[in-house]
Amino acid sequence: MSAEHGPFDLAVVSLRDTEQEGDSRMRGNTDDHIYNMDFQTNISKEPDLNRSTFRYTNGTMNVGTSPDLTTTGELKLCSVHDLPLDRYCSTEGKLTCSVCVTQGSCKSHKVTQLVEQATTVRNQLVDICEKMQLQALRIERFIKHTLTTRERAVQVEASSARERVVAQVNSVREALEEEEQHLLEAVQREQERVEQCLLTQRAHWSKALDTLTQARTQLVHTLTHSTDAALMSSNQEISDRIEEAEGVGEPRDSQQLNMSSECSNSELMLGLWASAMLLAPSARGLADLHFDERTVSPLLSLSPDRRTLSFVPKRRGPAPPYDPARFDRWPNALCSQAVSSGTHAWLLEVGTSAAFKVGICYASMERKGSGNGARLGYNAKSWALSHYDGSFSFCHGGHIVAISMVKRPSRVGLLLDWSTHTLLFYDPDSNTMLHGIRQVFSEPLLLACAVADQSISIVH
Repeated sequence: MSAEHGPFDLAVVSLRDTEQEGDSRMRGNTDDHIYNMDFQTNISKEPDLNRSTFRYTNGTMNVGTSPDLTTTGELKLCSVHDLPLDRYCSTEGKLTCSVCVTQGSCKSHKVTQLVEQATTVRNQLVDICEKMQLQALRIERFIKHTLTTRERAVQVEASSARERVVAQVNSVREALEEEEQHLLEAVQREQERVEQCLLTQRAHWSKALDTLTQARTQLVHTLTHSTDAALMSSNQEISDRIEEAEGVGEPRDSQQLNMSSECSNSELMLGLWASAMLLAPSARGLADLHFDERTVSPLLSLSPDRRTLSFVPKRRGPAPPYDPARFDRWPNALCSQAVSSGTHAWLLEVGTSAAFKVGICYASMERKGSGNGARLGYNAKSWALSHYDGSFSFCHGGHIVAISMVKRPSRVGLLLDWSTHTLLFYDPDSNTMLHGIRQVFSEPLLLACAVADQSISIVH
């Protein structure tokens, strides 16, 4: 063997009844470092032993030209017939004597000569040892080459992954910093605009107030200090003062005096906010979010974990019991937990459903009948993203806004921020904002869903 085999530079022993069989076997395994059936070592100090040939034949181990060495030793005697136990009974798995085979307990059993059976067993052990040594060589090569290569590859891949993560985070950070600067400048400009409007309005109405005050003062003075004749001769002056007062007009509030919310709106910021709310490790809250089975329409079935709604066009079995909270005509269901403050995110699996709605509604929304009062998106108490007949839309108060999409989402995220009156619908798989609104909510809100094809599920 070559020196590269390290601790496995041991002799490979192949013990066969015939050298030809061993040579053939060894030639077939040259790739596994079995060179021939000879006992080979790398011990250069013992040249005679290095070229010795070991072979088992009829119970004898032959070593080169040395005299035969018996391997059987002194045989035990049969306890019944007092004869050597020189045979092996395969049927009972024990040693036996010649009389036991012909007349005794092992008659008609499968019996072989002890030396033959021992030779067979020894050669089987040799095969096993050869396989073990081949396996050891493969393990050594695996450790030396494969694992070392993998270790280097892992180091390179880990370094590349770190660089990729840092580069991506830096890109996001740079984009955020740039967007932050842009938005802060926009807010500053809007603030300056409003403040300038306020200054202008303040100056205008301060002047108008002075004019009105002076006109009133003069009219009061004329009224209280003029004689009848003087009063009647002051018609023109009185008319001028009245005209001045009427020209002042009534003060009115204006939207120009309010900051526009558009100055702080950013699709980038909203998209990143939505991604953080829905995809960050902290997005999966501890709350046990599920559908309230009391609200589930008879047209729907609720999974045992109460997180999946499936459409059932033809219900089997008895109808669910009457409940004032249940939708009885539309295939709707509401979530179990109402929210009235803070920031909330829900993620729903819509799969390939061809007809569904996901949204929010007030807890006071109607539940009974087939009118718009109980139809998601068609009343003032519900807001819903709808998918039907291959198209998407946003519905509220019966007003429908079409939504164009490049890719049909398989999951839909809803984000609600109560303090900023923001409701967003988001596709987390493509990091795309589907639709967003600003709405002042006045009642507790519930996650609301409807499905008229296949099923939808709450993911988290």
